[in-house]
Amino acid sequence: MKSGDTDLLSGKGYEIIELLQGLEVPRTEAISIACLVCGNELTSQNIEQASGLRQPEVSIAMRPLRERGWIEERSEKKNTDKGRPVKYYKLIVPFDEIVKTFESKALKKNMEMVEALEQLKELSSNGQ
Repeated sequence: MKSGDTDLLSGKGYEIIELLQGLEVPRTEAISIACLVCGNELTSQNIEQASGLRQPEVSIAMRPLRERGWIEERSEKKNTDKGRPVKYYKLIVPFDEIVKTFESKALKKNMEMVEALEQLKELSSNGQ
């Protein structure tokens, strides 16, 4: 994935980003998920080049994905033995399962809002 890094995020990738952000997923996290959905195993540098994110932003965005068990992260030393090892990231959970996680969260939030509205209605009718 060298020359095509900037082409990694196609129309599908940008649509994924937009929809995830609409679900209140942080921007850098949404971008990282979209990159991993559109690519296979990517280096941090692949994600940086495709998305315009800086290296620290990629690392920070990967933390919650790793904590949820959605990605696999591995490090590989460079040939020169100088500098930091190259980090590789790969989705290990199907994207539809990730979507179901966001769906459950959104449905729960909506139910809480409906319950709050019902309580407000009840309070408003009791006060009259």
